[in-house]
Amino acid sequence: MYFFAVPTATFRVLYVFLVLAHERRQVLPFNSTEAPSALWTAQQMVGAFPYTIPPRYLLRDRDALDDAGFARRVQGLGLEQKLIAPRSPWQNPRVERVIGSIRRECLDHVIVLNARHLRHILSDYRAYYHEHRTHRSLDQDCPFSRPIEPPDKGNIIELPLLGGLHHR
Repeated sequence: MYFFAVPTATFRVLYVFLVLAHERRQVLPFNSTEAPSALWTAQQMVGAFPYTIPPRYLLRDRDALDDAGFARRVQGLGLEQKLIAPRSPWQNPRVERVIGSIRRECLDHVIVLNARHLRHILSDYRAYYHEHRTHRSLDQDCPFSRPIEPPDKGNIIELPLLGGLHHR
């Protein structure tokens, strides 16, 4: 679980809530807000696991937004919280890597207009990340595994993704 900030064209700052499932590098559904609170964060945690069994552990930083209500909600989901040391982002490297990829491959090339626009951009990037982007740690596969097509299947056609930022 992690938050990262995204500035908009109107100089507002939006905070994006992100949950990463480590085993296949899957980015779970996310949301953004201008003013995150402990209650809002707890509700996002519930929404991250609507139809699935949550993992056993929740690795997170020591965010000041988290309070007893958040802890009760997370414990109610059956998650055991593991807190990283203060000001130590390297203790949660996988989510830091995902956020870096989102910034380098998408947000650094787009001017975000508002929260709705940001959600649209990030949902497109999430689909690209899960279905098309290869990962070294997954043996050059995607989080949602895809079949390898041999050359005799036909010609290679370039398809634009994310408004042309990436291609398949």
